[in-house]
Parts: sequence; C-alpha cells; structure tokens
Amino acid sequence: MTTGDELLRVLATLANPHRLRVLAALSAKPDYVSRLARELGISRPLLQVHLRKLEAAGLVTARTEVSPDGKAMKFYEVGPFRFELTPQAIQVAVRTLTPPDDGSDSSKGEQ
Repeated sequence: MTTGDELLRVLATLANPHRLRVLAALSAKPDYVSRLARELGISRPLLQVHLRKLEAAGLVTARTEVSPDGKAMKFYEVGPFRFELTPQAIQVAVRTLTPPDDGSDSSKGEQ
C-alpha cells in the first residue's frame, strides 16, 4: 500500500519532463551518467540532480562497476516499482498524509 506522502513524492518527482525522459531512457537499459547525459542532451550536473531525486523516490537504483581500465563507474537502472492510480487508491493515500506544518502545499518546490 502506498502512503499519501509516498504518492506525493513520486508524483512530484515524475512531474518534471527531464526526469520522465531519464526514467524512459533507463527503462530501456541501465546507463552511466556521462553517456546518459549525452544521449539526453543535458549536462551531467543537471542529470545528477534528477537522478538523485529519482533515486530518493525509489524509482531508480545505482550500482558502481569497475570498467576494464580500472575506472569506477556508477550505473543507474530503473528499480522495481508499480503504481496503480485510481480514485480508491487516492482516497486511501489521503488518509495517511502528513499534515503540513504551515498550511501550505508541501509539494511545491519539488520540481
């Protein structure tokens, strides 16, 4: 069962077009930052920001491998996840939301 906070975190993460493209690319094959950045046409620092957010949301995982020349390379891949977004799932998730401290929308600023 997905909690309301988990649902918000994942939806906020997926609300960014760069992160959707990263997730789509990694669903085809695991990749490392330099190659993936070239394929997607974005800078490595920007890609790393998006990968960290995808990893924090539990959508991608990372592992370090050593290349034939001895260089450590961090590979990212899509982790196992499944979401079924239905009105009933939303009703259940809302019951487990953490109330905001100041009454503001806690999902703002996540993009």
